[in-house]
Amino acid sequence: MHEPVLLKEVEQLFAPLEMKVFFDGTIGAGGHAERILEKHGEIELYIGCDVDPKALDIAEKRLAPWRKKVHLVQGNFAEVESFLAKDKVHSIEGALLDLGVSSMQLDTPERGFSFQRSGRLDMRMNPKINVTAEEIVNSYSEKELARIFRDFGEEPQWRKAVRAIIETRRKKPIHTTQELSLLLEKVVKRRGKIHPATRIFQALRIEVNQELDLLRVGLENITKHLSVHGRLGVISFHSLEDRIVKHSFRAMAKKENGAFDLVWKKPLPPSREEMRKNPRSRSAKFRAIERAEI
Repeated sequence: MHEPVLLKEVEQLFAPLEMKVFFDGTIGAGGHAERILEKHGEIELYIGCDVDPKALDIAEKRLAPWRKKVHLVQGNFAEVESFLAKDKVHSIEGALLDLGVSSMQLDTPERGFSFQRSGRLDMRMNPKINVTAEEIVNSYSEKELARIFRDFGEEPQWRKAVRAIIETRRKKPIHTTQELSLLLEKVVKRRGKIHPATRIFQALRIEVNQELDLLRVGLENITKHLSVHGRLGVISFHSLEDRIVKHSFRAMAKKENGAFDLVWKKPLPPSREEMRKNPRSRSAKFRAIERAEI
């Protein structure tokens, strides 16, 4: 079973609240949802959203004891307003976003998220979208690839990666994660423990799923519907996501009307014990905001 990150910290964030409606924008396998529902019997409606239909199938089974109050929907959390409207809900007391790729996605080779497993270059969290990483790698212009690898991957050696891909695809298309990974290993110098393909794969995944644009929209749309003392928690896994969350939350907290307060001044990292048990949690950062009384 997929191990949810920062589970104790998520529980602590919502512990002081009496919640009627909760919005889980990235329900995944339902690990956080299970704990929240266990601890908050007062919840009347738990809206669980995910772009991945396979994740929703797993969550549905895991959350079967609460089936009468759990409403699962496929889609992106940026669409929160339409989800709430369908349930005739105007405000929520709690909301959670657990960003990034889940273990079950990384561990499924055919999804194409991991350079450690050979599979088609796909990387779509939502199988309904048209663009795949394979299409980007083989058809995007040199300028477009440069933008993606530089801005979304923050890869210092992005020029080498772009040149290698352009030269290789002139001879034959790049179809699999293994083909791309081996190519990058030849041209991108390893930095410490970071694999040469890590940042390029991150950049491709962000581009395929439009993650950063949707995150900005989602934060704005979710916080609009927080009730007084309602809280939104966001777990991010790389600097680009965390930067967006940090700046968005600080801007909301600085507004003259004082509509929001930061729950913590600095993000919460995983405990040493959690990082030891679950190495994938190492880069996680947890930020939260609360709607204040005006």
